[in-house]
Amino acid sequence: MAYNILIVDDSALTRTVMERTVRMCGVEISEIRTAEHGKAALAVLEDFWPDIVFCDINMPVMDGLQFVQTLKDSSEWSDLPVVIVSTEGSETRMEELRRNGVQGYIRKPFAPEDVATMIQQVLGAKNNV
Repeated sequence: MAYNILIVDDSALTRTVMERTVRMCGVEISEIRTAEHGKAALAVLEDFWPDIVFCDINMPVMDGLQFVQTLKDSSEWSDLPVVIVSTEGSETRMEELRRNGVQGYIRKPFAPEDVATMIQQVLGAKNNV
């Protein structure tokens, strides 16, 4: 099965690195789209159905928590798997994100193995990493 991936991060460099990393994971990819913040990601979701979203926490316009809360409150997107990719990882923040439906967490900087493991855990994807 080929997967659609959405990467949400305010850093263009991080989006590029994350996209390359996802492609290196050995998971079949149908399409990868990116957005620079949560509001832009919501616009992407108007015509794109991702299987998983990798999302930063700290972003302008709409941060990761606001984005996740918007998804949770949506009848259409409430079950969309979201994995946080961030340098921030306090237990309080992680608990808040879990309560809002976040499926996983990857700490920056990340390795391809971290991403592959998370895809496998969240989607049950077969990979060769």
